[in-house]
Amino acid sequence: MSSSGQRFAFSYGAFRLLLSVMGLGPAFSRIVVGPSDVVVVMGWGFRATIPRSSITRAYEDQVIGLGIGVHGFRGRWLVNGSMQGIVTIEIDPPGRARMMGLPVKVTKLQVSAEDPGGLVAVLGRP
Repeated sequence: MSSSGQRFAFSYGAFRLLLSVMGLGPAFSRIVVGPSDVVVVMGWGFRATIPRSSITRAYEDQVIGLGIGVHGFRGRWLVNGSMQGIVTIEIDPPGRARMMGLPVKVTKLQVSAEDPGGLVAVLGRP
């Protein structure tokens, strides 16, 4: 895992307290963009280390009605504390992650960030 890098906080909405009690809140979660990889952690629910060289695109996005927390299917993962500030990260070749400790692949990762524009800007730089 990248020990240094630019740290971004997840955005949290109305379920902040509930997610915190469940171990998925701000104290347990982070997005760290390092020189060689991007680390995304949401408590015990999700952990990914993605090589920056595998990130093909990052952009601000909107997600409607998929819920809050950790959700995924067929390599597409939504890891969020809010429906606001969504950043979509496209990954090729697929990255590896752990969802509740189980290994999964990641081709598209959507995260809720307090500073989505800043996260996109940093991901766009080599």
